[in-house]
Amino acid sequence: METLLDIKKIQAFLPHRYPFLLIDKVVECEPGVRLLGVKNVTYNEPIFQGHFPHMAIFPGVLILEALAQATGLLASETSPDELGHGMTYFLTGIDKAKFKRPVVPGDQMMLEAVFERSKRNIWSFNCTATVDGEFVASANIRCAAVGDKFD
Repeated sequence: METLLDIKKIQAFLPHRYPFLLIDKVVECEPGVRLLGVKNVTYNEPIFQGHFPHMAIFPGVLILEALAQATGLLASETSPDELGHGMTYFLTGIDKAKFKRPVVPGDQMMLEAVFERSKRNIWSFNCTATVDGEFVASANIRCAAVGDKFD
């Protein structure tokens, strides 16, 4: 798979940094349609010190966050002028979240965001996470682009 967005390009849009940047690269992107990102889950991530240390499991809430970050990247590739500098992309809703199997160190999680619609700066996506082709989690995710000021 060819890398379309490497970590430097991802960091140019997403404000997240270690340990909260949860996408390592983007391997497929069709603006306005779909994005496929990769999260390599490693045992040395700080979350594993406190989240079930006797049985390392990547938290479901972080799987949802990784999917939300994928939506931000797809939205930025779809509408770079609207979501450019001076804007921040916020999570506004998660519906129908489902989890099927745990994600553990050594897994490579594939994060798919499929664009549904955009209305009045609210973006909606259907998202799915898989490991080795097996369903891990899914959710409908909504986000909004807002200016950097909260006035």
